[in-house]
Amino acid sequence: MAEEPIQGEEQKDWDLWLKSRDPEAGNALVKRYMPLVSFHVQRIAAGLPRNVSKEDLKSLGMFGLLDSLNKFDPSRELRFDTYASFRIRGAILDGLRKEDWLSRGTREKAKKIESAIEKLEQKYLRAVSPKEVALELGMEETEVCTTMNEQFFANVLSIEETGTDNDEPEAASRLVSGERNNGQPESELEKKETVKELAEAIRALSEKEQLVLGLFYQEECTLTEIGEVMGLSTSRISQIHSKAIYKLRNILEKQLL
Repeated sequence: MAEEPIQGEEQKDWDLWLKSRDPEAGNALVKRYMPLVSFHVQRIAAGLPRNVSKEDLKSLGMFGLLDSLNKFDPSRELRFDTYASFRIRGAILDGLRKEDWLSRGTREKAKKIESAIEKLEQKYLRAVSPKEVALELGMEETEVCTTMNEQFFANVLSIEETGTDNDEPEAASRLVSGERNNGQPESELEKKETVKELAEAIRALSEKEQLVLGLFYQEECTLTEIGEVMGLSTSRISQIHSKAIYKLRNILEKQLL
């Protein structure tokens, strides 16, 4: 989300906030940047179970926004919307890590699905589709995709490393600019291999699945916006997204074996 040039009343609010922490100016800035919270809540919620409240995610995101307002340093020449985005997303993910939001029922269902996948792959000697798994277990295809995507997201949250210090945006900037950690050449090589294999896997997806993933992760469109572009309902776009992630998840997990 691009930030418009700061001018007029907004500049006055920033001046007052940075100089004296004026509460009215702070409230005005919070109101202006609230769409950033909504944006990240919507994107993260797309991969979460339905029982996770968007209001809870919004509250976590608000902590990130307020934290970014208190810690923002204009002298670092980093745009506030960029800085706040890291803080908001980090606050939401940190909050999710502290809660076991994946229910016991979902975990048990995921184990059954994983067992069925292993059994079918041994039988057919190839990767199996969510439809084949669903038929094996007497489940809906969408239920298979949703369950495995939720479990995959939970596993990613449990192992993902995130910075909580003030230099978090600087670390991200180094990644964007291509600066590397010379102390870990093996990790860089592994990362390149994973990216290469993932790119090949994405090319194996259907044209529609590739388009949905591209619009969602590269163009940062919401599922509703993608539906408008493609002339499909939001629920249909969600199904396409889930099926594509299911396929990619299987490929990534095989790389870790």
